[in-house]
Amino acid sequence: MKKAGRSSFVETVLTVFYAVLIAIVIRTVLFEPFNIPSGSMRPTLEVGDYLFVSKYSYGYSRFSLPLGADLFEGRIMEQPVTRGDVVVFRKPGETSTDYIKRIVGLPGDRIRMVDGVLIINDVAVPRERIEDYIDKLPNGGLRRIEQYRETLPNGVTYITFNEITGGSADNTGVYEVPPGHYFAMGDNRDNSSDSRIKPEDGGVGFVPAQNLVGRARIIFFSTDGSAGLFEPWNWFSAIRYGRLLQVIR
Repeated sequence: MKKAGRSSFVETVLTVFYAVLIAIVIRTVLFEPFNIPSGSMRPTLEVGDYLFVSKYSYGYSRFSLPLGADLFEGRIMEQPVTRGDVVVFRKPGETSTDYIKRIVGLPGDRIRMVDGVLIINDVAVPRERIEDYIDKLPNGGLRRIEQYRETLPNGVTYITFNEITGGSADNTGVYEVPPGHYFAMGDNRDNSSDSRIKPEDGGVGFVPAQNLVGRARIIFFSTDGSAGLFEPWNWFSAIRYGRLLQVIR
């Protein structure tokens, strides 16, 4: 009986070990879950969205590894980023912090903003005014937010917010994206700390290719935050069912 007991214990330990090992491999090589804590990517991503990020999309860097273990430089099995991809990356100069933004500028591009219009290589990105977004406020009130549908040169389309006309980052100088770097912006243009702002001013600046973690793929869960952890009677009403399994574009 003692042998059987010991054997059962060893099998349990091995099962747990293999399960943890498989989870680590999946998280490191294939997919990693992230949640959205801010509104910088609205309306594409909402606060309370939980999504899967594919780690293999752009190859692997030290930031693909648990705790960002510094085992190698640069990227291995590197794949290029497609303009318009929504990506997770480590903030330059503060690599313990994950950011999620849309890549609008590739190496060698010239990027600027003029009156809220994105200019890529001296060509304005077409944008179409669409119906206002009706935003629900915490106090129960409503507000209208201007929305535009942008179409990048490669045909990728998405919706942006314009919360403030003449915002501080609506007019900028020209940014020349250096080799091995990308230019990232939030879809909520007036509420996004991104490549338009230098790191020393609290922004992101250019994003080094090495800092890329992966590409955002699908929303697997979403909650509006109206239910507390100890309020199970509100859990189901807090779920945004329309956002579940939504592919991120």
